[in-house]
Amino acid sequence: MGKRRILKKQGSGVDSGKRERALSKIAKRKIDRARLYIESTYNNTILTLADQDGGTVMWSSSGSLGFTGNRKSTPFAAAKVGEVIGEKASTIGVKEADVYIKGVGAGRESALRAFAGKGIQVLSIHDVTPVPHNGPRQPKPRRV
Repeated sequence: MGKRRILKKQGSGVDSGKRERALSKIAKRKIDRARLYIESTYNNTILTLADQDGGTVMWSSSGSLGFTGNRKSTPFAAAKVGEVIGEKASTIGVKEADVYIKGVGAGRESALRAFAGKGIQVLSIHDVTPVPHNGPRQPKPRRV
């Protein structure tokens, strides 16, 4: 019989190589005030940092950090994404941000807390989750 391989599990859940790669891609321009868009779904959490005109400067998601499957939608994964975006934003000079939160996922609050924990002042928080007014069309009455 051959030798058995022993696999070591990392406790953090974040692939360190992907985290370093995410931090290496930093925009060249300097921004003082930005907008942070948090899209939190049942499957993933995506953070986008934009300038005041709405042009995307950088983004990251829990899937791009190496989380797979059910772990992508956890608050822990969202917090890691918030930390990465917070570090990248502080390196390009962002001091204050307006936050727009969309979706009903578990990572809404933890992503915002991790982002604000990097020393960036949050000026306002807007919930832009779409809410249906009337819903889909009702089914026809059943004919017996």
